[in-house]
Amino acid sequence: MTDSQPALPDADAGSDDAVVEALDVDTDVDADVAGGTKEAQGTGDDLLVREGDVAGDYLERLLDILDVDGDIDLDVEGDRASVAIVGGRLDDLIGSDGATLEALQELTRLAVAQSTGVRSRLMLDVGGYRAKRKSDLTAQAGDTARRVAGSGQPERMSPMNPFERKVVHDVIASVAGVHSESEGEEPNRRVVVLPDK
Repeated sequence: MTDSQPALPDADAGSDDAVVEALDVDTDVDADVAGGTKEAQGTGDDLLVREGDVAGDYLERLLDILDVDGDIDLDVEGDRASVAIVGGRLDDLIGSDGATLEALQELTRLAVAQSTGVRSRLMLDVGGYRAKRKSDLTAQAGDTARRVAGSGQPERMSPMNPFERKVVHDVIASVAGVHSESEGEEPNRRVVVLPDK
């Protein structure tokens, strides 16, 4: 990678429980090389909308290549662009335990970063998989937190990806008498729910 190319995220930097540092962009670099001028890149919500547009175009081309029917829904949720593929038979785009979805999200983030020159925290959902998984994990984390608060004994949850761990950590943080930590290495990293001392 040369100095004039935008930095691309590695597989973990864009994850939900990772610390993401801002990319330093040299404003004197040729606009075509650096991903466009500041006006073209936009700031804040404008940049998130642009991320969604780039991701939508990328995913539309991918769906055409794969000959998969699906519609693209774009949104901005909080401080990130949100893209969803909705439609009929999308199971192949989700994969076992969401593995294919995770890979598609990472490829989409790379495409967005290449176009905008900044790291993307874009969230991709396919067929409502993430929304359902978030709902299931919220209930499971709440149950686990209540058990740990009552028993005083720590519990280790199943291995999860960064998105899933973030959902669990957020739920645990809202329950009095318990806290959570992550332990282990990817892909077996998991949340441990502990009683407060």
